[in-house]
Amino acid sequence: MNGYPLYIVAIVFVALCFDFMNGFHDAANSIATIVSTRVLKPQFAVIWAAAFNFIAFLFFGLHVANTIGKGIVDTSVIDPNVVLAALTGAITWDVITWYFGIPSSSSHALIGGLGGAAIAKAGVRALNTNGFAKISVSIIVSPLLGFALAFTLMVLVSLIFFRTTPRKVTVSEGACSWCLHPFTASGHGANDAQKKPWASSLYCYSHQN
Repeated sequence: MNGYPLYIVAIVFVALCFDFMNGFHDAANSIATIVSTRVLKPQFAVIWAAAFNFIAFLFFGLHVANTIGKGIVDTSVIDPNVVLAALTGAITWDVITWYFGIPSSSSHALIGGLGGAAIAKAGVRALNTNGFAKISVSIIVSPLLGFALAFTLMVLVSLIFFRTTPRKVTVSEGACSWCLHPFTASGHGANDAQKKPWASSLYCYSHQN
């Protein structure tokens, strides 16, 4: 098929569009704290976060990418059409949620798009139930665990700085933000960023052969 390579190029372009959308849809999570506290200006925070997002795989590996690439749907049903449909569906949902200001995960939009495209091609049998079960559990556990840990840390910080002057609190908070922000960005790079097209949908298609 003469147009096949060009079709792949088109899919890569759509994947890049999805990555671009993730930049203003999800990636802001990793810089929200350090920007809102005025420790760094947005433009510098983005560069700082991008560097740690990029190198995260060197330290944490590609475990999340492996799950998305081979643990969500049967890789035998994945072809360029499935990849394109998954990306298009995820982009459409991202645009809708962005326009209406609805907090939503681009990662799960991509997972849903991949699952929907696979079902449309081969039926429900194309889904990996264990993979979807793992993701479903994480959707529930992750925010609850984050809430519990944040609540505990907030109480501890309040107790530690109860009799501290506002100026010292501000200085301490800024220093902690500098130290903790690389971990936040790296965590995002090791988890959320791996679910994006380069490490998931295109990876998944390339590994079916």
